[in-house]
Amino acid sequence: MGKIIPPMAFIPAAERYNLMATIDKWIITKVFSIIRETKTSINFSINLSGSSLTHESTEQHIRKESERFNIKPSQICFEITETAAIANIANAVALVNNLTADGYAFSLDDFGSGLSSFGYLKNFKVRYLKIDGAFIKHIDVDETDLAFVKAIIQIGHTLNIKTVAEYAESESIYNKLREIEADYVQGYYIGKPSPVLDVIGAVDSGSGI
Repeated sequence: MGKIIPPMAFIPAAERYNLMATIDKWIITKVFSIIRETKTSINFSINLSGSSLTHESTEQHIRKESERFNIKPSQICFEITETAAIANIANAVALVNNLTADGYAFSLDDFGSGLSSFGYLKNFKVRYLKIDGAFIKHIDVDETDLAFVKAIIQIGHTLNIKTVAEYAESESIYNKLREIEADYVQGYYIGKPSPVLDVIGAVDSGSGI
């Protein structure tokens, strides 16, 4: 009791029994309720599973809960993995384009893991590319990974898409990402996961995290 359960301890079972779309909806409602209760102005990223991309009710649920909790769409960024987007390309494009028109932002997570990354990218009105951590964790010592990440960043900037580098685990990786002009970084060197209310309190108080 009282322990934090890591996502991979329950997500495989949830996927096996087709519960991910239900979990996604619960998380959306929970995040929206926290925003209203705390009156915070910080932005939130919410992961959407591949199952949610194929459920017509996902878009309806987001709009319904947004109206219920009086949420500003500009505070919310939905993250979908590249592999899920490729597997559900028509549904993903429709969901992204429809909710982007409402003011929500989207991020393509684990970018670079798919087989046709650059070919379909122009079809998505995404605001962020989250570069797959597999290419980030060795860029301070591997010239091939460095070149690949630089290419993603350059393409992203050409398309006016901000890039987010995952797995910034050390100062040397962080410095290399600054050197090649990644827009944002994510990883333990920057900060470790914390309870959402702790983060809100730190940010809103001006003390940072």
